[in-house]
Amino acid sequence: MKMTEEDNAVGPPVTEEDVRLLIKRKDDIEEQIKAYDDMLRTQAGVGMDAPLVDVEGFPRADVDLYKVRTARHNISCLQNDHKSIMVEIEEALHKLHATARVKPEKDETKMEVTEPAVSLSAPFALVDTVTQGSPAFQAGLRVGDEIIELGSVNTQNFRNLRDIASVVQHSEGKSLRVGLLRSGQEMHLNLTPKQWSGRGLLGCNLVPLQR
Repeated sequence: MKMTEEDNAVGPPVTEEDVRLLIKRKDDIEEQIKAYDDMLRTQAGVGMDAPLVDVEGFPRADVDLYKVRTARHNISCLQNDHKSIMVEIEEALHKLHATARVKPEKDETKMEVTEPAVSLSAPFALVDTVTQGSPAFQAGLRVGDEIIELGSVNTQNFRNLRDIASVVQHSEGKSLRVGLLRSGQEMHLNLTPKQWSGRGLLGCNLVPLQR
């Protein structure tokens, strides 16, 4: 009876395959965003914010205005879709972990495998985006990874994302140990914050997990 009540509390059961499908949809959206972004780079590098008129107020002649406006519009729409899918992924991951806790007998072997992750407490941040070619991408981080350790930051001392930003800024060019959960398994990666062609020193975005 207890298991039935808890199952009802966490909603319909979520499988790892459900999460993988959501992440696949997220990857497709990111690929589309990247394609439009690459196109904007070919238009005199206008990006999302550069003005489309010259200093005299006339339309710029060095860019295809229709292509740029269309790409910017599509990127904005896709970014909204991306935010929505990330919410779905986070909710699905929470449900998946809740289901694992409700069924300890079936997951007994898996729990033994992931015991080191449990000992480090619950993850405190979720990888929201990873830009291709970035330091985070090269280190092996994936969207949907749940961070349990990043350098000196862990669940016990994490307060907000500024803690991570501080560690990253003070570790430029130095390897940071990253502990994470992926599909219920604990993994460790080495990530070196550094300057690259994109924004920031990592090339990924993290969102805090509400616990």
